[in-house]
Amino acid sequence: MSNSKARITAIGSYVPKKRLTNLQLEKMVETNDEWIVQRTGIKERRIANEDEFTSDISYKAVRNLMERFDKTVEDVDMIIVCTLTPDFKTPSVASIVQAKLGIRNSGAIDLNAACAGFTYGLHIANGLITSGLNKKILVIGAETLSKITDYEDRTTCILFGDGGGAVLVEFDDENPSFYSSYIGSEGEKGKNLYCSNLSNHMFEEKLVGSGKIVQNGREVYKWAVSTVPKGMKSVMANASISLNDIDWFVPHSANMRMIESICEKSEFPIEKTLYSLVDYGNTSSATIPLSLDKGLSEKKLKKGEKVLLYGFGGGLAHAGLLIKWAL
Repeated sequence: MSNSKARITAIGSYVPKKRLTNLQLEKMVETNDEWIVQRTGIKERRIANEDEFTSDISYKAVRNLMERFDKTVEDVDMIIVCTLTPDFKTPSVASIVQAKLGIRNSGAIDLNAACAGFTYGLHIANGLITSGLNKKILVIGAETLSKITDYEDRTTCILFGDGGGAVLVEFDDENPSFYSSYIGSEGEKGKNLYCSNLSNHMFEEKLVGSGKIVQNGREVYKWAVSTVPKGMKSVMANASISLNDIDWFVPHSANMRMIESICEKSEFPIEKTLYSLVDYGNTSSATIPLSLDKGLSEKKLKKGEKVLLYGFGGGLAHAGLLIKWAL
């Protein structure tokens, strides 16, 4: 175990009620259920209402956490919302959530590491608590990707959905959750997965897109399948633990073929992998907390088990984290 003094003490999640199935997508773009399932493993995804935003999903995920684990959040001293789909450029989603929850003495920041956001958020929360700067932190991964998805682009609109998950991280120097981590980014490959904003001239060629997600799926796939297995080894080396000792692997739920390739290359059994993409699609920073909560509700995850989390995506950023499950 590292010198961590932080423990995950509760988890909650929320997904919008509206479903978008593969059969419904067949009526929107040139695609079909068999093709989508074969290539991605996704059967449906959840879609936020027009008046439902990332702050709403974040708030409801925290409420779910509070009710299930009988937790209060008035004394939370930092809120970290991991998202690439904030309600506004400013104020932050975290500040809106802080107001909705009535937390008076808390810092509030948004963190954008795209699909690696939640693992980055946990990495930072562990650092803040272990250093003594904070005592009780909410880490939320939430997205409304439907609001930036191009539903005329059949290569991307089949992937993305909305949802969120939240965990509470508290000071505990006797039974900490965090073993080790490994983070990285390859910004030069950022043009393979982007959503344009104020500027689209960062790269040599002018990028297309008007505020919608644009992805070179083949290049992102190649990058992930080569990068993540190496990162997994680094997380294990930092903890002096073998991959054989891992009880569950929770990668970002990008698509099933990618997860299968990562498991194959790292020689990790797919049966010991948790994912949320079948029912929720790719929810970016929300996939890992949704997968964890799904594993908990299905009674797969058990207290004391070693769990390897690995987020990867836009940036192209990635972050791996080895934790001891404490719930």
